[in-house]
Amino acid sequence: QVQLVESGGGLVQAGGSLRLSCAASGRTFSSYPMGWFRQAPGKEREFVAAIKWSGGRTYYADSVQGRFTISRDNAKSTVYLQMNSLKPEDTAVYYCAAISRLGNELTRTDVTYWGQGTQVTVSS
Repeated sequence: QVQLVESGGGLVQAGGSLRLSCAASGRTFSSYPMGWFRQAPGKEREFVAAIKWSGGRTYYADSVQGRFTISRDNAKSTVYLQMNSLKPEDTAVYYCAAISRLGNELTRTDVTYWGQGTQVTVSS
């Protein structure tokens, strides 16, 4: 079992930055590839970014490529999502996830464990 708790969400102006953190508990955290998803009101939950268990390979949705950076610190059992140049369309609840495979077109079926989510709101 892996438990995931996100933090770092909030309200930011367009063009600003936020860093989300996902603290994991469970002895097998370091063996899982990890990802971030998001869900805007009235929309499907969508893939944002993923990282290999070793941290050596990352994947991004086209909509965030070049603006967001995923990273992990296995010693701290934490995954991060650095979000720069934020846009109003980035407004969503962001979910941390332990995933079953890597890629840049992941779906909910690729998720083994979910966090509870953290709200990110970008004002124009």
